[in-house]
Amino acid sequence: MDWSPFWLSLRVAGLATIFTILLGSLIAWPLARARFWGRELAIGVVNLPLVLPPTVLGYALLVGLGRRSALGGWYEHLTGHSLVFTWEGAAVAACIASLPLFVSQARVALAAVEADVVGAARTDGASGWPLVRFIFIPLAWPGFLAGTTLAFARALGDFGATLMVAGDTPGVTQTMPLAIYDAVLVGDDAKVKAFVLLSTGLCLGVSLLAARLGRN
Repeated sequence: MDWSPFWLSLRVAGLATIFTILLGSLIAWPLARARFWGRELAIGVVNLPLVLPPTVLGYALLVGLGRRSALGGWYEHLTGHSLVFTWEGAAVAACIASLPLFVSQARVALAAVEADVVGAARTDGASGWPLVRFIFIPLAWPGFLAGTTLAFARALGDFGATLMVAGDTPGVTQTMPLAIYDAVLVGDDAKVKAFVLLSTGLCLGVSLLAARLGRN
């Protein structure tokens, strides 16, 4: 049996999770620590990938990442090939789909850092990066790790957005969810069972880890 969808899924989910941590941390910080007009609207926009139909999200990403878009054009100029219909495009799609899960966990963890603790650290002269490094990271890391594991599991199982943005090319952009779909269509029960069990086991393990971290 061809195991390339499994390895590709891990690669896509891994890169997507890195993107999610970097982008999600920048988004979660102001949502957790600042009060500004439109904050609730911003939270709603961040949560959109959770409630949008996958085809709608996928179409929006397809337009936003295509060669006619600013990001797609910049990527093609930099690399010489389009971002859509590549495994890198699949990683970007999986990142956007999993972003709300990371942001929600990180936002709660950052908001839980007590103002008195931050105030005491500022009184002692801490500010900027030292404040983040010695106060926020030690106190908020369980929430960040829980968000990371949930984002990885979501990226690992993404179907709709990945299909719209990256397509379903065996050996190139075909992840496990896409391979399962194709195997069902052709009646390859052995392949379906193998990838379903593997996907379920991985996602269950990651979800249990996230729940354990979330209790800390």
